[in-house]
Amino acid sequence: MGGRCWRRRGLAAACLGATLLLLLCAAPRTLGPAFGNRALGSSWLSGERRSPLQKLYDLDQDPLAALAEVHRQRRDLLSSACSRHTRRQRLLQPEDLRHVLVDDTHGLLYCYVPKVACTNWKRVLLALSGKARGDPRAIPAHEAHAPGRLPSLADFSPAEINRRLRAYLTFLFVREPFERLASAYRNKLARPYSADFQRRYGARIVQRLRPRALPVARARGHDVRFAEFLAYLLDPRTRREEPFNEHWERAHALCHPCRLRYDVVGKFETLAEDAAFVLALAGAPDLSFPAPPRPRSATASQDLAARLFRDISPFYQRRLFDLYKMDFLLFNYSAPSYLRLH
Repeated sequence: MGGRCWRRRGLAAACLGATLLLLLCAAPRTLGPAFGNRALGSSWLSGERRSPLQKLYDLDQDPLAALAEVHRQRRDLLSSACSRHTRRQRLLQPEDLRHVLVDDTHGLLYCYVPKVACTNWKRVLLALSGKARGDPRAIPAHEAHAPGRLPSLADFSPAEINRRLRAYLTFLFVREPFERLASAYRNKLARPYSADFQRRYGARIVQRLRPRALPVARARGHDVRFAEFLAYLLDPRTRREEPFNEHWERAHALCHPCRLRYDVVGKFETLAEDAAFVLALAGAPDLSFPAPPRPRSATASQDLAARLFRDISPFYQRRLFDLYKMDFLLFNYSAPSYLRLH
């Protein structure tokens, strides 16, 4: 389908069954004042007020015009990268849209990528949709992540999916891939908030990759080294046994940015500005996006990744870069300077 299809969006039931979906090249975005479907129940769909999508494409707006241009450039770069680096892809099924969360009240579709402020975005969506009251920062993380708290695009019929894809503002947030990977290792295996990931994944990594491991390490998986974690990711058995966990799955594999058009590609590196931009488009400029409890500078995030990769051999650095290469290419990230790829 290539770049032409990427510029337009829509999903339809394929002839093989209602659950099989494909992108339609011939379904243009509609930006008129009364686009969409009134049955969805949102006031902006009836033309009473401008939708977030209309605001984004109204290039005369101020003071959002400068940020709108930034995101237009990001969309163009993503479209160009998709045209250059993707070939014919399999058809999307509803389950592929499980990470796309829906806010019918404000006309928003958000594809969440773990380790890219997704907990705070879920808190914000709960507040926007009225499913939680008060300051989003007060919403417990376990409540934000509770299954069913926020509807997923995968929960709807193909016709309802198409309707939302045509009318809603669609956005995601991404992060430099190796910094995201380093953060996932630190927060889930090295210094986790709970031992669940250590018991499920750490123990498996130790049992597979550490022949002379002590019984306590084989049982608890509490001392997985970064090199062992990377070897686990590169081991072909890992993908054969089950998909990558979402915390280290590639962003493009979670959100399919070459099959779905994203109006806003936010970045972790510019989180505050990009989050405020989305909230302004959603008509909630006074809602503050929660700051992390212990904010880390961009330099600190880079330093953590550089420190972890320092002892990884160039051979394995190259293999890992190849594994995550599409995220680097699609979201316009350069190979980190600390890598020894040549």
